[in-house]
Amino acid sequence: MKILKDWTLFEKIWLVTFTLVNVYLFFVWDDTLVGFITSISGMLCVVLVAKGKISNYYFGIIQTGTYAYIAYGYGLYGEVMLNALFYFPLQFVGLYLWNKHKAKQTVQGEEIQVSVLTKKGWTFTLSSFLVIFVLYAYLLEKIGGNIVWIDSATTTLSVIAQILMLKRFTEQWLFWIAVNVLSIALWLKALLLQGGNDVSMLVMWSAFLINSIYGYYNWSKVYTNQKGEEMV
Repeated sequence: MKILKDWTLFEKIWLVTFTLVNVYLFFVWDDTLVGFITSISGMLCVVLVAKGKISNYYFGIIQTGTYAYIAYGYGLYGEVMLNALFYFPLQFVGLYLWNKHKAKQTVQGEEIQVSVLTKKGWTFTLSSFLVIFVLYAYLLEKIGGNIVWIDSATTTLSVIAQILMLKRFTEQWLFWIAVNVLSIALWLKALLLQGGNDVSMLVMWSAFLINSIYGYYNWSKVYTNQKGEEMV
């Protein structure tokens, strides 16, 4: 297929495997249609981000809207606010910013120029996380949220990761890895305590974790290659 011409064999296998797993869960576990749509669109979104493809934002628009709806049903208000009020509108911002910073030459099929954080950038980012994390956890507790400390951690880390993603920083993937690990714990606990058939949420976050590890590897390689081209 022409659309996958710059994809590696691993990326193609990963895409097909995760799609088939979601189709299987939809029928065998009697998963919800909204959960299925959320998982599939989310998978396409993150895989395209790892590839540095601007089209990731189109699938992100679908995923953030449907995921907020599901999270609301489980009382995960931090996830609801994060997706409905932050992620969803930022998909349109991301489309604009990434289109403004396209790569002059594609190295591995990526469409954007990537960057890395400085020591000053790291200090500011980690300090911001600690302050917002504590304050937001108390806010979630006040409004009657569930599993507030994990909810706050995933929300705060996600906000930081999303901002780094908009700015095309490779280190976004380190924050996404943390988000995905905590989100797996969050949904596992929510499903065990409250029940429900949205098993695809666990599969989705597990797939996101694997993708974020690959994303960090791929973006690090792309950054090195792009810097090498600039020096030539």
